[in-house]
Amino acid sequence: MHDTGAAPIRTSRETGKPGTPGKPGTSGKAGRKEWTGLAVLILPVLLVSLDMQVLSYALPFISAELAPSGSQLLWIVDIYPFVLAGLLLTMGSLGDRIGRRRLLMLGAIVFGLASVTASLATDPVLLIATRALLGVGGATLMPSTLSLIRTMFTDDGQRRAAIAVWTGAFAAGAVLGPLLGGILLEHFWWGSVFLVNLPVMALLLLLAPALLPESRATGPGRFDLLSAALSLAAVLPAVYGIQKTAEDGLHAVPTVAFAVGLAVGWYFLRRQRRLDEPMLDVRLFRDRAFSASVATSVLAIFSLVGSGLFTTQYLQMVLGYGPLRAGLWALPAAGAAMASSALAPLLARAVRPVAVVAGGLVVAAGGYGVLTRLDADSGVAVIVTGTVVMAAGITLVMTTTSDLVIATAPADRAGSVSGLSQTATEFGGAFGIAVLGSIGTAVYRHDMARHLPDDLPPSAATAARDTLGGAVDTAGRLPAEAGADVLAVARDAFAHGLRIASWTTAGLLLAMAVLSVFLLRHTVRGGDADGDGAPGEGAGDGAAERAAGQQA
Repeated sequence: MHDTGAAPIRTSRETGKPGTPGKPGTSGKAGRKEWTGLAVLILPVLLVSLDMQVLSYALPFISAELAPSGSQLLWIVDIYPFVLAGLLLTMGSLGDRIGRRRLLMLGAIVFGLASVTASLATDPVLLIATRALLGVGGATLMPSTLSLIRTMFTDDGQRRAAIAVWTGAFAAGAVLGPLLGGILLEHFWWGSVFLVNLPVMALLLLLAPALLPESRATGPGRFDLLSAALSLAAVLPAVYGIQKTAEDGLHAVPTVAFAVGLAVGWYFLRRQRRLDEPMLDVRLFRDRAFSASVATSVLAIFSLVGSGLFTTQYLQMVLGYGPLRAGLWALPAAGAAMASSALAPLLARAVRPVAVVAGGLVVAAGGYGVLTRLDADSGVAVIVTGTVVMAAGITLVMTTTSDLVIATAPADRAGSVSGLSQTATEFGGAFGIAVLGSIGTAVYRHDMARHLPDDLPPSAATAARDTLGGAVDTAGRLPAEAGADVLAVARDAFAHGLRIASWTTAGLLLAMAVLSVFLLRHTVRGGDADGDGAPGEGAGDGAAERAAGQQA
């Protein structure tokens, strides 16, 4: 295996002393303090994941009290993920320079203050602004947590276990969001969904100085403001274009926005190649383990978010479950995800990463195969079985690829690489919504146009053909027999769209499983290639780490 020339300069915090955070692959073992610190690190992960889920349940209450326009309501939802995605890479790079723990604590303060302001918002514009500020805070939290894990857990096995816990926290947040949202909104006002952030942020600020080490790159060079601006200018319009295409179909504005994002992104990468101290070291993509892991993570999130897009609607609008009951039926899948994240590091001790990644992709494809059997009368058993299998496979993949990304990257660039990894998952989620949502919508509208009763009023027919939610609302205003006919057709059409999207995703997952066997076949448990990769592969941390990886 050949180094890329991107080996980092070590700080004193990154030397391998027994019992302390040391160089990855050495005998230095994390102790009780580091494991307790991991519990602190998963707090913001849990919170960001939860925050992405809980708002959707508060939207009807926000609409009733603040009376936002349709456009304002969309921005209340969208501004948070837009800003989060646009700033992840910049914040990761900033953490490498000013200190990852410092950035984590600054982000906690911003997140907490924005949460208080959001809960007290009296008009839609203020709520949009505070949601944007929440995105700024969230962008500092995610790369900081993963890069601190890289610093704290330098033994390969312990690092894999820590990343498994970190990955499992996302699943826990995804489950707690609907449950917590349902409970809070039954007893309190809509602003309570933001105030739950405060005790978590307070606990983080209280415990972080004592339990988390400070770490930063040595001699990272100046922070390139132009690169930061270009990163934001590339990601924001690209994500905007993807999501708006998913919501409204293919139109000029989102298409142009996506094209602008791609053009700025190309210039950003070109600039990074010329800089002596780039925000993103593009040479890392020469490493097959790194590039394959990032690509696989994108597809994994693509599948996971796409599944959530359909299953939530199926439970609530096809089976007629309320938000809290639908959230309870999501528990089995979340439990499978958390169990799978715990299993991943155990598998990594026995087999190579390629077996875990490819196997996880095949399992996830099997889960989607179960979902291809779903129809409007299937009930809850089929959808729960499919999502349980899918979630187990996807979590195996995500846990393993997250470890490969962070293990392969130089320690001095842990923050920027973590930011890149999180940005990739944001794009994966956006593409999942756009592509699978578009497939499901196209099938739904095609079936509705063919089978919707002809005697409906034009306005009712238009609303029912547009979305399943529109059909449910329309059916409630029609006479009982006509409403039942509309609901039956709409539910069958939605289930058909879900099946076609599931077949598509299963095929993509199987194709990626085959590709991952080729790309990761030389990767050993430590995250490096085993010696016979192509030049430029395995951009690890030096000869000692490579030797340790080969011995594993």
